[in-house]
Amino acid sequence: MSQITSLRFLINNSPPKFTPFFFKPIKHFYLSTVFSSLSKPNRKNLHSATAAAAAKPFINSTKNNRGKSSLADTVNTEKGSEIMEQSGFNKRRAEGKDKSDKPKNLQLKTRKLNPVNTISYVQILGTGMDTQDTCSSVLLFFDKQRFIFNAGEGLQRYCTEHKIKLSKIDHIFLSRVCSETAGGLPGLLLTMAGIGDEGICVNMWGPSDLNYLVNAMRAFIPSAAMVHTKSFGPTLHLDSLSALDSKKFSGPFDLIDDEVVKISAILLHPNENNGPASHIGNGELGAPLKPGDISVIYVCELPKIQGRFHPEKAKALGLRAGPKYRDLQNNISVKSDDRDIMVHPRDVMDPPIPGPIVLLVDCPTMLHLQSLLSADSLNVYYTYLSGSMSESAKAVNCVIHLSPSSVSNSPDYQTWMMRFGHVQHIMAGHEKKNVEIPVLKSSARVAARLNYLCPQFFPASGFWPPHIEKNSLHSRSSNEEPQAIISAENLLKFNLRPHANLGLDRSSIPLATGPAEIVEELRAEIPEIVDAVEQVKQLWDHPGEAQNDVSSQDMVEEPWLDELGLPSCLENITREDMEIVLLGTGSSQPSKYRNVSSTFINLFSKGSLLFDCGEGTLGQLKRRFGVEGADDAVRNLRCIWISHIHADHHTGLARILALRRDLLKDVPHEPLLVVGPGQLMRFLNAYQRLEELDMQFLDCKFTTRSSWDSFEKSNSMSDEPSSSNSDSQVDATLFTKGSPMQSYWQRPGSPVGNDIILQKMSSLKNILQEAGLEILISFPVVHCPQAFGVSLEAAQRSDNTGEMIPGWKIVYSGDTRPCPQLIEESRGATVLIHEATFEDGMVDEAVARNHSTTKEAIEVGEAAGVYRIILTHFSQRYPKIPVFGDAHMHNTCIGFDMMSINLADLPVLPQVLPHLKLLFRNEMGVDEVEDLPLEAVSATT
Repeated sequence: MSQITSLRFLINNSPPKFTPFFFKPIKHFYLSTVFSSLSKPNRKNLHSATAAAAAKPFINSTKNNRGKSSLADTVNTEKGSEIMEQSGFNKRRAEGKDKSDKPKNLQLKTRKLNPVNTISYVQILGTGMDTQDTCSSVLLFFDKQRFIFNAGEGLQRYCTEHKIKLSKIDHIFLSRVCSETAGGLPGLLLTMAGIGDEGICVNMWGPSDLNYLVNAMRAFIPSAAMVHTKSFGPTLHLDSLSALDSKKFSGPFDLIDDEVVKISAILLHPNENNGPASHIGNGELGAPLKPGDISVIYVCELPKIQGRFHPEKAKALGLRAGPKYRDLQNNISVKSDDRDIMVHPRDVMDPPIPGPIVLLVDCPTMLHLQSLLSADSLNVYYTYLSGSMSESAKAVNCVIHLSPSSVSNSPDYQTWMMRFGHVQHIMAGHEKKNVEIPVLKSSARVAARLNYLCPQFFPASGFWPPHIEKNSLHSRSSNEEPQAIISAENLLKFNLRPHANLGLDRSSIPLATGPAEIVEELRAEIPEIVDAVEQVKQLWDHPGEAQNDVSSQDMVEEPWLDELGLPSCLENITREDMEIVLLGTGSSQPSKYRNVSSTFINLFSKGSLLFDCGEGTLGQLKRRFGVEGADDAVRNLRCIWISHIHADHHTGLARILALRRDLLKDVPHEPLLVVGPGQLMRFLNAYQRLEELDMQFLDCKFTTRSSWDSFEKSNSMSDEPSSSNSDSQVDATLFTKGSPMQSYWQRPGSPVGNDIILQKMSSLKNILQEAGLEILISFPVVHCPQAFGVSLEAAQRSDNTGEMIPGWKIVYSGDTRPCPQLIEESRGATVLIHEATFEDGMVDEAVARNHSTTKEAIEVGEAAGVYRIILTHFSQRYPKIPVFGDAHMHNTCIGFDMMSINLADLPVLPQVLPHLKLLFRNEMGVDEVEDLPLEAVSATT
């Protein structure tokens, strides 16, 4: 029997030096590093030179001009020079040497336990209940200790919403090690590491493959975060998984056994009776077994409660009050003071009350069910075994089923549940009826208000329409449900202590609120909102009149605004061309109102792309498009692009990839292409040891403008008859002579023309062409090592007369300070999505953290002559709406979660801003980050 192993894990923040197998280590070069290393006079010279270079048009100037005037070009060039002369940045942070990341002396807290535990309960933490995107969590609460079972995506945001203090969490248990149960761990650990001066340490428990997850997280969790991993079960190796003897290694494993609680684990293995020739991966027959396919049943047993001591009985047996009374209550027999007899505890005390027992069962697939049915370790808890009653069984009080309804509703599973006799069963899997009740009520409330004001930009109301979801999603009706079997509800409790309160407790379940009540409340709070709704409606019904009304009253216009007019790329545009959906507009960590970074580029029938994929992105997709609509969106993803390795930009990636894998398992398809910084590849490769992600990776550095130019040249040269060695020619020409990219990547022994890279670049080119796109260009920005922005250009199209219309262009800044590369790549853009982490008065903070202020973001857009600017990535200091002024907002709008901006609606976009200010007039700049100090808020940046 394999023993429990413990690994103390301190994650190092040194930039990962991961190198693909076909690369040798090279020194990375960044524009920010070069700029910061210059003296101040030379910096000014570089600014001037950069601005002059930025003023030069692209080679394809006709296409990228997009209708801008020469006056605007002149003004924008001057502004670009001024911006670059005034902006600064944090060189150490850009190089990954920020002093705030120095290691802390983190130690596990030693808590004085309370064996009596006047209050104890298990509680359902309903993450994923309404969106069906992740596994619910369970909180085991004691006076001095907290235990959490499973940490799916959104748990950190959920705890903020419901004021669950993370500082009290000592142990985290995983029922499986996969994205569904552990997707929220990185954000959770980063937040806990930022609490207090030294951060918080936790124990993390799971099957032996837990270490694969920890190793994968090394790529992006800083040294401030510490977790003590405690693995149990057999030591698994990929070459021995198929021959695993589940009978031998099923447990039980005793994990915690103290005066407060005993927690043990029993392992379930999929499809054990089919023999070693049958491999199971991710719950499917025929695929190789992955470590993440092993699931766990957790058994929580509280100690028994001593019976009541009767002093009158002790006195009758000849005992005098004193120490012997205490001994008897401590279960020690004593001799009578007046009689020649021994007095036993049972003579003077009531029988002890057995401690309550709770089981948490995760049977993820039908392939695990046979292992569950035959688990001998559970026999001791069955009231009915082999058709007869067992008198020696331990009485189980509550069974929480994390198993999905597709498994728990099966006849075999239902029969197995009857073995426990009269037990309270709580079905906490994905019950379809829960989708109508938002778990994150604060964000749902904001979404309902925004939807009322402007349904064109905010089509998601935050609530599922019952008449739609009930027709498509079925569930058991209440009259078919035995009283002992109930569906879990958010924050439902089962009390364990005091014994008098043993049983269900619904007092904490939030009251249901619908959009009608929220709108009525809004009308009473802001009576003017009724007129605002009508004015917004006029923007679409009578755009000319509405524009004149709004611009004259609320906008400060620039002198060349009328001259710019409508960009030619928007001529004859349809509503089926492109839509920008902001899934997450907050920075650092999710708040009650804003999730972390993610932008969905909806190309409708031609597919979609994702720019960044922070934790909870899948849940946001489901809130925007519905449970089934989000599945379609994930199926049709063409590419995911990640800007940099910070956790708030990519930790939702594994969950999206895992869902796509499952949705397309029976359909011929290509692995999804993920474009990101090289550090991300290390995380993905390590994570794929847990579960297959069905993806291929391309480094951002191979999608720069220079790389694409050289790629095209290499293709044209390879077609020439004289070509005899394509690899050597590509190696010599992939980066043009004298270009910055040549000095960056061209190193002796670095085969930049490797066939794998060329194949992936070719694959990306084909993906873009099939989606009606011209090119995707990554470019370095100033934030941290290997931080990028991205430009996405659509292909030209013809109008009814056969004339060619230039394609639209979107630029996403990622996280950055204002920099020349961003301005240059943004020239002529239709939309610039720019981070605006800080308000204008916090320039020093913006420089220290290499972010931008609202004013700086707008100035970058104006310098580049973009048509529309969308601000995003706001500090959680501004949970609902950031602080901003009216000046220079003529072409700018503030981003909100679930905001959906159709290309056809861009002309009216800035005119909605005054009405948004009215909606939040009492809340601008109000800091509502609760229960977390500033250090925790900034821990993930």
